[in-house]
Amino acid sequence: LKAEMNIPVFHDDQHGTAIISGAALINALELVEKDISKIKVVFSGAGAAGIACANFYVSLGVRPENVLMVDSKGVLWKGRGDEGRNKYKDKYYRETKARTLADAMAGADAFCGVSVKDTLTADMVKSMGDKPIIFAMANPDPEITYPEAKAARPDCIMATGRSDYPNQVNNVLGFPFIFRGALDVEATAINEEMKLAAAHALARLAKEEVPESVKRAYDDSELSFGPEYIIPKPFDPRVLVWEASAVAEAAMATGVAQQPIDLEEYRERLLERLDWSREVMRKFHVLARRDPKRIVFPEGTHPKVVWAASEVASEGIARPVLLGRADEIRSRFEELHHDAEGVEIVEPKSSPQMDEYIKAYYKLRQRKGVTQSRAQHDLRDYFVFGTMMVKQGHADGMVAGVSVNYPQVLKPALQIIGPRQGGRLVAGMYMLVHEHKLYCLADCSVNIAPKAEDLAEIALLAATELDRLHIVPRIAMLSFANFGSVREPETEKVAEAVRLIREQRPYLVVDGPVQADVALDQAMLREYFPFTELKGRANLLVFPNLDAGNIALKLLQKFSSAHTYGPIMLGMDKPIHLVVRGSDVSSIVNLTAIATVDAQTVAHREQQLREALNYAT
Repeated sequence: LKAEMNIPVFHDDQHGTAIISGAALINALELVEKDISKIKVVFSGAGAAGIACANFYVSLGVRPENVLMVDSKGVLWKGRGDEGRNKYKDKYYRETKARTLADAMAGADAFCGVSVKDTLTADMVKSMGDKPIIFAMANPDPEITYPEAKAARPDCIMATGRSDYPNQVNNVLGFPFIFRGALDVEATAINEEMKLAAAHALARLAKEEVPESVKRAYDDSELSFGPEYIIPKPFDPRVLVWEASAVAEAAMATGVAQQPIDLEEYRERLLERLDWSREVMRKFHVLARRDPKRIVFPEGTHPKVVWAASEVASEGIARPVLLGRADEIRSRFEELHHDAEGVEIVEPKSSPQMDEYIKAYYKLRQRKGVTQSRAQHDLRDYFVFGTMMVKQGHADGMVAGVSVNYPQVLKPALQIIGPRQGGRLVAGMYMLVHEHKLYCLADCSVNIAPKAEDLAEIALLAATELDRLHIVPRIAMLSFANFGSVREPETEKVAEAVRLIREQRPYLVVDGPVQADVALDQAMLREYFPFTELKGRANLLVFPNLDAGNIALKLLQKFSSAHTYGPIMLGMDKPIHLVVRGSDVSSIVNLTAIATVDAQTVAHREQQLREALNYAT
């Protein structure tokens, strides 16, 4: 059928099981530190699925002579008398003394079951080699249950077809996404290279940090690569992007794609289909890759930072610099099975720049009560050291805060870097995506009781950030009352901020004071406040004080399905960005992309200043 047709033909029960279990085998072997070319594999079930799995494992690297296959009559051994009846089974007849499944299992490294329940016994499992791999995939009941196998061999790595045990081999991880990649390049076939690409893509994805949404869906906050998580969960939304793009790439590489595509653009399109909220950060990632900057991470030994650094380096988002003891950081990379290529490690204690930083810091803070000895003491703090790297131009930006409270990072940033020239303050803005709509919230992080002038500057800084993303800002200056209905100092302050914004940038769409619900309800605005300049939904919400902004943000994060990104630090003279303590890897990666884009803007501004000075002289 495949030879006669010029469209992809794929038998899911055969090849789907082979690909998904093949991905599990790749990762299981990595965990038990065994060479695929040296392992002995026993297959229980010599039907279409069993043969497809055996063929695929051989394609992955298992040596054919190391395969023993067992059917309902026992081991396929040469001389059994039924050779030649099935050309697909024939190649798995072996010169062996093993006659039963029990014989075959003695010393085996891996078991692949696609037969019937209760085929495998605890004694057979006990007879296997060191750290055995057991894939008992008969449905609905496996060849041996997960608890039975684990009781017999606690050191085994186990997978089944069931969702109530770890490592479910579910074909939903394969077919839809493999066909997505094949059809999007108009492939004439699904060849072995495309199937291998799918398996390796799934194996790699299992090593990535699991999104919080997936952890919540499976009620498992500890979900991470290891013996109980060797393949992605069936409903992990990222599988679409990883697997479809890998299959499409393999189709083009092997000449079966009739419609070649730009892979990077294809991945971005898949991401947009997957979740519109990703479009917000996609713009930062695309901009960051154009000119990756040197971003320093003071918490260089933290597992999430190490993971994020590996990711931003491999994706070309930034050139990460990790602070800390080199041996400890390298050890962390090994523990997490991540590549340190493209990641720079700096040990502050032995840094040749330490004396320079101490002198510069002392000069900067000597009239603020800092002595020479205090300067030496302060530079032992990695957050101070990292900030000085940015100040002295040895790093383009800094991302920090995953393990500490906010002030511990913000204080040295304000003392050493401070607001940009001509600015009065810095502020924190969050981007929030809800029901495919973008909202920006400011200030939710820094200014406790801003005056009218402060509110105006916060709004202008946030509007500039939206401009950079080619988003037209529509600013609602929030309060507890609408457009002068209550005359109190707090509402008058907001009204004055609106006046100052219009005075400085008359082209901006801004109005207030206005209640939050009214600002987001176009029908209400048209009916009750037709005079307002807010024609269209407000997308930049400026809060009257930190209490209001931070409380609103936390409630939204807790009680809504909205995606939040940030905080994005606004107004800092150089890029210093603070992640919230406990943030996940994707948040650190996203903020690194923001820091890189911020650094690009700073570099452009400094270049313009140099050119202006050269022209003047």
